[in-house]
Amino acid sequence: MLDGGKDAVAAGGEFGILEGRSFALIHPIVMSGLFVYTLYAGYLGWQWRRVRTIQNEINELKKEVKPVPVTPEGTPAEPPKPSPVEAKIQQLTEERKELIKGSYKDRHFNAGSILLGFGVFEAIFGGLNTWFRTGKLFPGPHLFAGAGITVLWAAAAALVPAMQKGSETARSLHIALNTLNVILFIWQIPTGIDIVFKVFEFTNWP
Repeated sequence: MLDGGKDAVAAGGEFGILEGRSFALIHPIVMSGLFVYTLYAGYLGWQWRRVRTIQNEINELKKEVKPVPVTPEGTPAEPPKPSPVEAKIQQLTEERKELIKGSYKDRHFNAGSILLGFGVFEAIFGGLNTWFRTGKLFPGPHLFAGAGITVLWAAAAALVPAMQKGSETARSLHIALNTLNVILFIWQIPTGIDIVFKVFEFTNWP
């Protein structure tokens, strides 16, 4: 992700295969996978958020349920008919049960941990890859965007302890940072494709 530049010419051959096309293509291939994995982690996070927010919806709807008239003996005066509100409560309750079965909380946490570890590693690897291949780095949109994405990964992960304590502010900020991360990731793709073209133009197999 920090792999950027106007050039992709090998540094001179002293690093052997580390300057070759195969090594250079590892970064874009891995980052493509991490982009898809980022979207998957976001989906898991949204589903876990739904597990929490759906209970709030149920609690609010329960306040709207009117008490059923009862006889002096305490039995319903007439067979209760489910109201639209009660039907909605039942629907949301069943939906929440299905969401809980998905274990989205643990899956999101695990996906985020993997994304953070591999993402930071691959971001640094991208810069090293450029240096091996060209002997220098190229400050520019791709490198700066990659650095920004790496910082956003770390910042979003740093909010987890506060989120686990129930901070809605931390949760909202976590979502905002990761949304910005995805936008930056998408914005970075065209410059990454340009670099891949340069790799094919100026490097050889392997």
